[in-house]
Amino acid sequence: MTRPAAPSVLRTTALVKRYGAFTAVDGVDLDVREGDRYGFLGPNGSGKTTTVRMVLGLVLPTSGEVELLGERKVSRVLPRVGALVEGPAAYGHLSGRANLVLSDAAGPRGARVREVLEQVGLDGVDDRPVKAYSLGMRQRLGLAAALLQKPRLLVLDEPTNGLDPQGIREVRDLLLALNAQGTTVFLSSHLLAEIEALCTRVGVLDRGRLVAQDELSALQAPTGRMQVQTPDVAAAGRLLGPRLELVEADSLLVRCDDPAALNAELVGAGLRVRGLQPERRTLEDAVLELTSDSSDKLTGRRG
Repeated sequence: MTRPAAPSVLRTTALVKRYGAFTAVDGVDLDVREGDRYGFLGPNGSGKTTTVRMVLGLVLPTSGEVELLGERKVSRVLPRVGALVEGPAAYGHLSGRANLVLSDAAGPRGARVREVLEQVGLDGVDDRPVKAYSLGMRQRLGLAAALLQKPRLLVLDEPTNGLDPQGIREVRDLLLALNAQGTTVFLSSHLLAEIEALCTRVGVLDRGRLVAQDELSALQAPTGRMQVQTPDVAAAGRLLGPRLELVEADSLLVRCDDPAALNAELVGAGLRVRGLQPERRTLEDAVLELTSDSSDKLTGRRG
């Protein structure tokens, strides 16, 4: 029996943003559900940040609607939303701790600040001013500010920008832990690997249009081919004939719609089968099929 979908915490309807004759966002219908780890994926310049800014009330849409935590008047629920968009804002002459104390309107000041600094790995930082922070430290500080009010929804735009691989892993682990505790995570990124490692649902934006929105597992559907590991490559090739599509060392890629029958055929012919599993599309494969030639701006790694 299929379980009913969780309620939406972020929904947009026919969301449009135009700047003169240029349409940056074109009829986007987002549906982010409670408990999601939602990856908002698209090339740089595809309209992701403009969409996020409209969701948070930082930019007015040309047309369309935004519903956040069940409210169409976004300002009413913003205290329950943590956000990091286009890099953190801070007073450069103050320390990170002092910046967070100024932001912590819900108090008690100090205790919660210490907690979020520890969560993002800045608890050991001295009182140097933020203007002396590295880019990665600034990103961590921005994430700490987003966590101050224990948000129900966390909206992040490229949150691992400037972080080294260890920092990226730490942020990912933190987001997984927050999600397990009930926080819905909306992560906008152009990094395929970041989305694939963290998210359960994905929306793909291309030139301002939402070209896909589905479970990550659905986008990574089986291709209709099987990966077979066998030391008997030559004999397997003769047996399979035109069904064999690719050979790499002791691994074969076979067009097949019945894995059990394929295994029985190979074993029945006296061939040794050490592994047999369906080939699945990578997220990169799925996105490249969905997006235009701007998809070369998407990457699985930073650099």
